[in-house]
Amino acid sequence: MKQLPPIFLMALFGISAAQTASAHDDHCTAVQQSVSDAGFDDSVSVTCQNGHALIASDTYPDHTLMTGITGTNEQVPVPADYAAPIILSPTLGTTPLTRDAALGVAVNGVPIYDYTAGGEMSQDDLAHHQARHDTWQTGQLDVCGGHAGRGDDYHYHVKPTCMIDQMDNRDDNPIIGWAFDGFPIYGDDNPDGSPIQLGDLDICNGQADDTFGYRYHTSTEAPYIVQCLMGEVPNFNRLPRVRPLSAASGGGAAAGRPPKGGVEDLVFQQFENGGGRMSYSYQGSDYFISYTPSGTSGCYDFETQTVTNGGQTHSGEYCR
Repeated sequence: MKQLPPIFLMALFGISAAQTASAHDDHCTAVQQSVSDAGFDDSVSVTCQNGHALIASDTYPDHTLMTGITGTNEQVPVPADYAAPIILSPTLGTTPLTRDAALGVAVNGVPIYDYTAGGEMSQDDLAHHQARHDTWQTGQLDVCGGHAGRGDDYHYHVKPTCMIDQMDNRDDNPIIGWAFDGFPIYGDDNPDGSPIQLGDLDICNGQADDTFGYRYHTSTEAPYIVQCLMGEVPNFNRLPRVRPLSAASGGGAAAGRPPKGGVEDLVFQQFENGGGRMSYSYQGSDYFISYTPSGTSGCYDFETQTVTNGGQTHSGEYCR
C-alpha cells in the first residue's frame, strides 16, 4: 500500500500542522528550560531540529570524578563530544527497549545508562535484579553515581547525586534529564514533592505524567534509574555511542578488566592543561593511567601502568 504523506496522516487524525509545530515548540522549550533552570546552559547547548532536541556537551562534568570506586574497569574519563537526540513528539510504545549504551542524558550533558555493566539486558532480565552486573553494588561507581566506560567517557548508571547538588533548581524536584524517547527523568519523588509509593513505577522505572504523558524516576533500590525505554524510538539502533579511543598509529587499546577483589585509594586528578591522572593501589603495588592533550586536536598522549597489562608501562597517542 502506498504510504500517505505526513500532511494526510495529520488530517486523517484531526491534527493540524500548526498543532504539531506547537507541540514540538513546547517540548523543545521544556528541554531547553530544564538545562537553563539547572544552570548548565554555559556548558550544554540545546538545539531543536528535525523533530529532535539535541543536547550537546563534552560529557565531562564539573564535579568530583571517580572517587570511591573500588571495582575499577581501568578506564579513565576523557572529554568526548556528544549530542543526545531527544524526540520532540514522544509516543508510548508496547515493548520496552533496551541497549548496552546510553538510554538518555542528564541536564548537564552526561549520558545516562541503565544500572548494569554486563551488556544489553534481555526482556527477561528487566524483571529480575542483575546483582552480578549491578555497577553500584559491585563498587564500579564513584560517589556521584558515574564512572568511565569502554569509550573512556564519563556517564551515570544511578542517580547523579553530585550533579543534582549543583543544580540551581535542585530544591524544586526538577527534571534531571531526558530519555531518548522524549520523556523526562525526575529524581526519587514526584514533581509535586510527594513520595512515590511502592508499585507506582513500572519495569522501566517510570509512570504516567499529566504534563508529558509519561516520566521516568530515579530510586533508592534497583533499578535505580531508567533501565529501558517505554516510548517509541525510530532508528533505535542508530542512537549515539561514544567509541573507544583509537591509537593514532591505528588500532586501539584492549578494554580494561576489573582486578579481582577490587583496588584501594583510587584518585582521579584533573589538570588545567586538559589532562588527567587516575592512580590506585592493588595488592600492595601502585598503578596509574595518565594523559595530556597532544598537539593534535582530539588526541592525547597516554602513559599507563595497569593491572590489566601486568604492571608494564605503556605509552602512546590516542584519539577520539
